[in-house]
Formats: sequence, structure tokens, C-alpha cells
Amino acid sequence: MTNTKGLRRGTRYMFSRKFRTHGQLPLSTYLRVYKVGDIVDIKGDGAVQKGMPHKAYHGKTGRIFNVTRRAVGVIVNKRVKGRILPKRINIRIEHIKPSRCREDFLNRVKSNDEQRRAAKATGVTVVTKRLPVAPRLAHNVSTLMNQPSVVEQIPYEFIA
Repeated sequence: MTNTKGLRRGTRYMFSRKFRTHGQLPLSTYLRVYKVGDIVDIKGDGAVQKGMPHKAYHGKTGRIFNVTRRAVGVIVNKRVKGRILPKRINIRIEHIKPSRCREDFLNRVKSNDEQRRAAKATGVTVVTKRLPVAPRLAHNVSTLMNQPSVVEQIPYEFIA
């Protein structure tokens, strides 16, 4: 049998609702305020078929460029063969949610500003760069109450 060529082919699990979350959507989905420039994650919701994004955009992150009563316009990057094209798509608000991708960055900017302000007041230089975790320091391991165990292979036994 050949592959089907439908618009929603291969989306059996992608657009299905999760366990015990079937039925009507919560009101918080509709009461959220979106503004132009907000970054949103696209996630198709199987409970609402209207205004659903194509499966190629599921899981992508984009920026809002237009807001209407029930939908928003989102600019999303899509890879087509060897190039990346910015696509403009219209999606109903049931299929998007505010992205948390910049949350960590914004928190880091805020904490760095506070550190800089405190350092300026005290006259001390502060390093705000992210540094990798250093390896553990050298130490001795006692074998007094910790007997070393020998690691060796188990002999093969043929059981018939």
C-alpha cells in the first residue's frame, strides 16, 4: 500500500489530545493577551479543527506580526530544501502559547544588572559571564570502611 497524500497524514499522535485532557479547552487559553512582537510556540490542538496550522509548523517558535479577534499572524522560519524561508501564517489562538525561550535570558540580564549596580556602589569588579562547571578537586579516597570491589566478567554457562 502506498503512502496517503492527505493534509494531516502522519499526525495520529501529533494532534491527539493527551490522556484525561479531552473535551473543552480551559478559558485561560482564550483570555490570554497577545501583542505584536510576542514570541509564541505553535502546537496544533486536536479539539479545535478551525485555524489549525499545517503539521510542518507544529512545535516551531515564531513572532507575532498581526492580531485579530480570534487569531494571530505568526512569522515562522521554515526550511525548504537548502534555504530557510520566513513564512507568514495565520493561526487561531487555541493552537499557540507564549514561548518561554527567552525567560532564562531575561532573568540573567536582570540579575547581571543588579550585580553590576551593587559592584559599582562598592567599587568592586564583578564577572557576569557564564562559566562552565569546574571539575572536582583532587582528594584521597579511604578504603578503611570502603573495600574495593573487583570488576570482572561472569563466566558463560550454557543451560539446556
